[in-house]
Amino acid sequence: MQARRRTSTLFCALLVAILATLPVASAAHAADVRVNHGADGFPFGASPANEPAVAIDPIHPSVIAAGSNDNVDQPACNSGDDHDCNYSQKTGTSGIYFSSNAGLSWAQPTYSGITGRACRGVVGDSDPECVESVGPIGTLPNYSEIGMRDDGDPGVAWGPRPDAHGHFSWANGSRLYYVNLSGKQAGWTGPDPFPGYEAVAVSRMDNLAAAQAGSDSAWSAPVITSAQTPDTFSDKPQIWADNASSSAHFGNVYVCSDPYIYDPVNGTFDVPPIQIATSHDGGVSWSQSIAIDKHYEETTQPGYSRVDCTVRTDSHGKVYVFAYQQPPQAPGAPVTGQEVMVTSSDGGATWTAPVKLFDANDQCAGFEVSVFRCTIDGVGGERNDAGAGPSVDIANGAPFGAGATNQIVMSYADGGSGLGAETVKFTTSRDGGATWGPRRSIQSPGDRGYYSAAAISPDARDAYVVYNAFTAPFTTSAEGPENAHPSVGVMLHANIGPLGVVGPFSVANRGASGDARGSSANNLASEFVGDYVYADATRTYGIGLWNDVRNAADCPAVDEYRQELHEEAVSIGGPTSESPEPPTELPNDSGDDDEDEGSPAPQQDCPANFGNADIYASTVFAP
Repeated sequence: MQARRRTSTLFCALLVAILATLPVASAAHAADVRVNHGADGFPFGASPANEPAVAIDPIHPSVIAAGSNDNVDQPACNSGDDHDCNYSQKTGTSGIYFSSNAGLSWAQPTYSGITGRACRGVVGDSDPECVESVGPIGTLPNYSEIGMRDDGDPGVAWGPRPDAHGHFSWANGSRLYYVNLSGKQAGWTGPDPFPGYEAVAVSRMDNLAAAQAGSDSAWSAPVITSAQTPDTFSDKPQIWADNASSSAHFGNVYVCSDPYIYDPVNGTFDVPPIQIATSHDGGVSWSQSIAIDKHYEETTQPGYSRVDCTVRTDSHGKVYVFAYQQPPQAPGAPVTGQEVMVTSSDGGATWTAPVKLFDANDQCAGFEVSVFRCTIDGVGGERNDAGAGPSVDIANGAPFGAGATNQIVMSYADGGSGLGAETVKFTTSRDGGATWGPRRSIQSPGDRGYYSAAAISPDARDAYVVYNAFTAPFTTSAEGPENAHPSVGVMLHANIGPLGVVGPFSVANRGASGDARGSSANNLASEFVGDYVYADATRTYGIGLWNDVRNAADCPAVDEYRQELHEEAVSIGGPTSESPEPPTELPNDSGDDDEDEGSPAPQQDCPANFGNADIYASTVFAP
């Protein structure tokens, strides 16, 4: 067992002293802007977007790509029975967006594929006909043609393009990689696209102008990167391209993910390893390795599982993978888990033994028994049991390695102080993760942070953190204006001194607040704002994307329904609705989130903007 890596007392004391002398720099920021646009005016079922990812092209720093879970091509709730929000197993949900002006404005291209946009239904018609068909899509192209559907949990990364001989150079241009979960298209009669229930796939794009113009041919067909068996449900992918030409493995692309293995005997999924897929040829082919074996926690922390992973490289090509190791959930109290790290010095071929960095705490002090999930805001609320997953970035000097210090920054949400005192934590390392600075709380007073992401400029002069937060106490009722669940996105900036000391964080932008009760999972039983936020940075600016509900309208009928589910669950001592989180669906599932006859009909019983969750972004220019 590896020795625990500790922060030295002397280092902490010195850092605190230096922090006290640093001024708080004022960064110029742009007003936050909405990233997703395709579902304007669409009813619930087709209107939500959540869980964003973002990446800046290192060689063209004004160009940004983003992705999210986007329901723009999904049918409306009343495309079937008015009370049944059908989730189509034919249409994709991986939205794609571009900005050519450093995030000041965004466009969502339209491609062609299987779409449910025509499935809007007729309010009051209990069984209208709806058939998904080929048409305009605002999600990734080239999936339906091979029997697949892009299925969310997106990640994006820019890397160099290889030439005809496989040599990587920024002079060849940039290549965008888009990773997501991939499902099987319902009704497909061709060859099985992959074994198992859910896979990880990567699409790549070289022609930005064509992609922005909506050309399907600008994108490759998706390539499966996960090692699949008939019982595999791959989940939670993250992607990174080695983007510093000083690296010994410049151009390599890495995807980390959690491959769950289904046990049909007891109906559960095994604790997954952290799997790494590596491409040496620009995403054409992939090899797999195990970065953290599934037996690691069985021998060190029995009963633990892993939630989330992230992968980055330094200026020399050393690969870093971080993950949160989560203890068994204990509803009603935070539980101490741990952040762990592994590295590879040979381009992902082999990995060091996992090392525990420090303790972290899940945010399960609030619990919604009706869906049997940890929630942060109240009855029928937003799930938050993955907030302690680490978000990491490294100052690797991209695109050429110039000015690299390889300083690491990390943020995560922590519930160790209990319900109502959730915090966003930040820490940094200047020695490859051997030691870490104090884990300080950086959220604004009154904020209860639950998802965060960190970024550092390639030359380690500026640090950025974006987070989502709730700003009101946990409520024991979902009904009434006094029980609103206000949610907000926040962007922070801090200067970094010449010794790598990260100064005080200041609020660079604070988004408009919205009531999260106006968001929803398809089955209406709980809110769904989204699990992830994301950040990236250049030498001159940083950008953060977050989940936003300012345009979502609360629906009293849904509040009442969620309260009834909660009270019934309390009375019977168990859940009254399925959790919306996979892995739960098997390939023979219809995809319908069937509701009982007492559930509301959103298009009849709710305001027009119910469920209208969005992605917002803020660009912060360094002082």
